[in-house]
Amino acid sequence: MQSIPAITSSELGTLWLTYQEKTMNFRILEYFIEKADDEKSKDLMTNLYKELNPCADKIIEIFQNEGAVIPVGYTSQDVSKEVPKLYDNGFDIMFVRLLNEISMGLHALNITMAYREDIVTIFKELTAISQKYYNLCTQYLLEKGMLARPPYVTMPNSAEFVKSTNYLGAINPFSAKRTLNTIEVAHIFHAIETNSMGMQMILGFAQCANDSEVKEYFNEGAELAKSIIKELRDTLLESEIRTPEVSGGNVTRSVAAPFSDKLMMYCTSLFCSFSIGGNSLGTAFSLRNDLPPKSTIFIKDIFEYAHKGAKLMIKKGWMEEPPQMEERDQIIKK
Repeated sequence: MQSIPAITSSELGTLWLTYQEKTMNFRILEYFIEKADDEKSKDLMTNLYKELNPCADKIIEIFQNEGAVIPVGYTSQDVSKEVPKLYDNGFDIMFVRLLNEISMGLHALNITMAYREDIVTIFKELTAISQKYYNLCTQYLLEKGMLARPPYVTMPNSAEFVKSTNYLGAINPFSAKRTLNTIEVAHIFHAIETNSMGMQMILGFAQCANDSEVKEYFNEGAELAKSIIKELRDTLLESEIRTPEVSGGNVTRSVAAPFSDKLMMYCTSLFCSFSIGGNSLGTAFSLRNDLPPKSTIFIKDIFEYAHKGAKLMIKKGWMEEPPQMEERDQIIKK
């Protein structure tokens, strides 16, 4: 019988990160399931919870079999299900939809860093679950009128080729710019959508955070998201493109925290990483000269904000350390 190879450093790292993310998701789902006032949304979140659980158990089993310590992650101490609703009007499904969007990207990337068949299978299963529930959340929100669709456009009736470098735009920022193409609009609209969702999330966090430094940090994040949304909307308006608005998802008046400051800080860090990745993609696929510099500024501002959050988490003793490679000089000195 062929023996199973030990897991690699990459596999250990990706499993560790997945465990952190999934235990956070469980705590968020537990609160939203408890507070759901719509039977359909409650069933959706309950089923997601049930489907994710076996995958988390498999990760724990691999850690145990490999003799690796099980990470702390996020536990029942990081959620208070009895407090009043912090969010209302479909925000729970909006939040879960974005968490699944982040998960899809993470799991797809993790598959490329996994080699052992059982670990590849876990990430395949998690990818399938994330895709399934992202779509279910999207359809739910569309049915409820809580999700805006991107702008519509007249269908092209012929294939065209770029005839001049003017398509890229002049170096002078005050020169006339061509209308945005549909790829550029897709990335801008997506950034507006995710930042709007993130702003609502972090406003709720600021409202209920217990630590004054954490509260201040969340307020700063809300202002950052607001400034990015305004800049992106102005970019669309320059091309006579109006962004649709929806009324779904809002913060209530509650100041009781459903989640620990530690969990809310980690969730914000995860959203920052996702935003940096999204802006990087937008930069790569934008052909108009003025767009990449804007995205680069966003990336820099988000990175600095995330770095400030990491320092705050370390200061408070909330940042769990990922498994380290061996420090050879220290071993040799001993």
